[in-house]
Amino acid sequence: MSEFDETVATEDIESEPFQHLSLVVDDEGIAWLAVDRPKALNALNSEVVDELRDAVVELVTYEDVHAIVITGAGDKAFVAGADISEFNSLDPMEARELSRNGQDMLATIESSPVPVIAMINGFALGGGLELALACHLRVASDKALLGLPEVSLGLIPGFGGTQRLSRLASPGIAREWVLTGEHVTAAEAYRVGVVNRLASDEELREVTTKLVQTIIKRGPIAVASALEVIRRGLEVGQSEGENLEADAFGLLFATADQKEGAAAFLEKRKPEFQGR
Repeated sequence: MSEFDETVATEDIESEPFQHLSLVVDDEGIAWLAVDRPKALNALNSEVVDELRDAVVELVTYEDVHAIVITGAGDKAFVAGADISEFNSLDPMEARELSRNGQDMLATIESSPVPVIAMINGFALGGGLELALACHLRVASDKALLGLPEVSLGLIPGFGGTQRLSRLASPGIAREWVLTGEHVTAAEAYRVGVVNRLASDEELREVTTKLVQTIIKRGPIAVASALEVIRRGLEVGQSEGENLEADAFGLLFATADQKEGAAAFLEKRKPEFQGR
């Protein structure tokens, strides 16, 4: 059993206390989860990493949560990077453990059966961009700046950035962004496929909400299955990936949602999915 297998109901989803995160779940079941360290430009320290992991693991157990939007508090940063003050005392083994802990947190987000969308409202640098890359989709303000500037600190990205960026955009884009460490505009990130949708600051939440609303109207079992097949397919060759796809496609025919979807199409009405 994975950490996401058990589903429970709750009457108070927002009761979990966080020191560095804020959480609001709206009436549509969208969990708005913000890294809440605006004075530090929402930098990721070890506590934030642990809280993000715990929050996502907790949120996906609730039947009333249909999607998660991760963003940053304030109007300057999504997440402006890792908390560099934690680096000064690390030896090589401790640094490796820090990297693995961050990678594990982002793998938890990436493997969520509930769609996770990054709403990039400002700087998304270093660990912040790596956080956004681990989300299933990314919506960015046209004023946002993205980048992986670790080489300017004598480092490389340590939370999966070297791997996810090359898969999402291309190895050439990954090499350019990582080797130069330069900031990239949201428009350029959109052009190369790192950002899914662009919006003005004023319309960022509206554009994000509309995207999420579209997704949560679809069959939730099918959405979770699609996320898993896409993720696992990236780890294998095309032939094996297509086997995964065929297996998942077949299993969906055992669900009530598939029967409802087909019936609604034939009857020219909107489907009423129950997640069964």
